[in-house]
Amino acid sequence: MLPEAMLKTVEAKQLLESGKCEKINVAVQQVDLSRSAFYKYKDGIFPFHTMVKEKIITLSIHLEDRSGTLSKLLSLIAQTGANVLTINQTIPLQGRATITLSIETAAMNDNVTILLKKIEQLDSVVKVELIGSGT
Repeated sequence: MLPEAMLKTVEAKQLLESGKCEKINVAVQQVDLSRSAFYKYKDGIFPFHTMVKEKIITLSIHLEDRSGTLSKLLSLIAQTGANVLTINQTIPLQGRATITLSIETAAMNDNVTILLKKIEQLDSVVKVELIGSGT
């Protein structure tokens, strides 16, 4: 489900962390990834074991393209005590945009299931999926 560049970013980060590569240029060449793609995703993509430790979840949300919809979504997430780590939004096509959010949940007031239900209840949300979880 993740774009190939995201998966290759994880591979490059693992090469750097393990010491098999000392420089980013070498790591991205080994996994056949551009440096720009690596820098785009490096702060938002983590191996699963990191997500468990940090209590990070990643959501894919399809929103209707209307003014204020993203703001309402982010306000809802903030109200739960969660912290948005990364956000990526596609260009709206056919009146919908896809939002990918990585959220740190350690300080959250509710559990993830309740958060997902609250997000689904927003009138502008077409679909919400949990695509990665460390809880």
